[in-house]
Amino acid sequence: MHSEKEVNHMAQNHTDMGIRRFGRFNWLGLYTLALREVLRFLNVWTQTLLAPMVTAGLFLVIFTIAVGTRRGDVLGVPFLTFIAPGVLMMTIIQNAFANTSSSLVISKVQGNIVDTLMPPLSAFELVAGYMAGAVVRGVCIAVLLWLGLQVTIGIGLAHPMLALIYAILGAALLGGLGIVAGVYANKFDQMAAITNFMVTPLAFLSGSFYSITALPKVLHDITLFNPIFYLIDGLRYSVIGISDQPVSLSLAVSFGSVVAVACLAWGLFKTGYRLKS
Repeated sequence: MHSEKEVNHMAQNHTDMGIRRFGRFNWLGLYTLALREVLRFLNVWTQTLLAPMVTAGLFLVIFTIAVGTRRGDVLGVPFLTFIAPGVLMMTIIQNAFANTSSSLVISKVQGNIVDTLMPPLSAFELVAGYMAGAVVRGVCIAVLLWLGLQVTIGIGLAHPMLALIYAILGAALLGGLGIVAGVYANKFDQMAAITNFMVTPLAFLSGSFYSITALPKVLHDITLFNPIFYLIDGLRYSVIGISDQPVSLSLAVSFGSVVAVACLAWGLFKTGYRLKS
């Protein structure tokens, strides 16, 4: 009998040498992993789809009650209309991050991560499968929440295809970061620390509830280094047609950030960092 470490080593060697019955690219394995990730969150849809919509709705209700009409227009649109795309993107990215990070951490805590690492899946296929699940969850939430916003406050879509692109980019970026965090964290409290001290501040301090033109110069310049700002700004342009930065810049930064995070996640799976030891 081989030990778990030896089995992992042999599986990785077979993958590296291309000795896989499914060919150089395992489409079936990728589809299966992605389907598993999708079914995982659909099985608890009240937590993964309904709860985020309720939370986003509470944000909008609270801001409406607390600020109301006293806030005035922001960049020429009502305050509630201005913050709605920010709340939408914030909900997408938080849930995309939770999808990949929780999947990996639960597998590590329960000791069944080997079930994911042993099949003939390359590092690229693992990253693509996990990110696909995050993107599906993010897009589902985006569609459902937008429908709710359209019914309640009458928000349409200025650029529908661009809005879909930003929703996919946002879910992919935070899904990739969720992979990185899930690989690093070995316990739930470590994941909670990453979420509370990194992901949440980046999401809240990214122009979700304000225009960065109102910030002091130092904070304005710092915000420009936050990739989530470009996701929110780009989605805001896609939904209501206004933005703080050119849409071409937001697209370039968002796409580049997704590629960079995906490469980092690929490197972690390739080396087996904190996964195969």
